[in-house]
Amino acid sequence: MKEEYIDELDRHILHALQQDARHTSSGDIAEEQGVSSSTVRKRIKHLEEEGIITGYHVGIDYEAAGFPLYAKLICTAPISKREELAEQALEIHGVEAVREIMNGHDNVYINVLGLDHDDLSRIAQELYDLGLEIEDEQIIRNEYVCPYRGFLARDDYSP
Repeated sequence: MKEEYIDELDRHILHALQQDARHTSSGDIAEEQGVSSSTVRKRIKHLEEEGIITGYHVGIDYEAAGFPLYAKLICTAPISKREELAEQALEIHGVEAVREIMNGHDNVYINVLGLDHDDLSRIAQELYDLGLEIEDEQIIRNEYVCPYRGFLARDDYSP
């Protein structure tokens, strides 16, 4: 698929799975799109093999799960070490997600979970010890996500 563009059926599959992968079957998608279940299963397998679908993730209410502090740390890494440091940050207990940003400064965003401020301080110190400079810390109150609506566009996808 790297040399092809995804078509309308692929986009519909991606949107449906983003909405609720756990409760959406290939049969549900097939019925909506007027194709067979096996066609949808083959398309999903192909999207996975091509690295377009990279996994299936569960949404978690961290506060309800016992982690009252959910924060985003905005860090700066030397550009030549950004990817390496981002990968190393994932190994720190309490780090939930890491994003590399295409900036000179503020180029690594790290989501962390903690029971208390001591947890956040420990994580911050471990990140600093790796070589990341913490520029800002933000406590996240709520996070809202939705499926990408662009998958429902009618024209063939062409980046």
